[in-house]
Amino acid sequence: MHIQFCLILAGALLCSCGQKGQPASATLLPPQLRLRPGDIVLRRGSGLTSRVVLWADRGGRYSHAGIVVDSGGRPMIVHAVPGEPDFPGDVDRVKLDTPERFFSPELTDCGKVLRPADAATGRRAAQAAWQTYRRGARFDHAYDDSDTTRLYCTELVIHAYSRAGCRLVSTPPHDVSLPGCRWQCRFPSDLTKSPHLYSLSIF
Repeated sequence: MHIQFCLILAGALLCSCGQKGQPASATLLPPQLRLRPGDIVLRRGSGLTSRVVLWADRGGRYSHAGIVVDSGGRPMIVHAVPGEPDFPGDVDRVKLDTPERFFSPELTDCGKVLRPADAATGRRAAQAAWQTYRRGARFDHAYDDSDTTRLYCTELVIHAYSRAGCRLVSTPPHDVSLPGCRWQCRFPSDLTKSPHLYSLSIF
């Protein structure tokens, strides 16, 4: 059912990661910002894939989401993403990246951090996301919320909070239609409307 959309995304991925001539160490993340487990990070990419997501979201500002986890005392970001291999032959999957990499200028035009009102819930959600990363979950190219063996970015965040006992988003999923293809999914903009989160930083 999602073949056409996958073909569009596949083509988009080939064009989505153009370099901007920034140093490898550069990041949009504010240096004074202190992330904690359960924080939700949003970014808007500069590539065609991001434009497809923003078009489908009809007014959303961000095209990708992840969740902050504790990795040996260091904040890291777990996120489900296509088209960002760590090595030749790497599959599209749930990944673990540094905040600096997640918000690198090569991948990001702008960003936002949302923080859960309840820190304990955030920590439980972060632990659930960490477990999803550790089991090697693949990226969900079908964008199917009913199957959590594979996950797309927003689905990963919502699922992690669900396992922590929090219904992060209560609004219905969006109907998305392309020629010969129709499905339902959640967008990063849904996270910005959650009553369980507040805006910590926009940059």
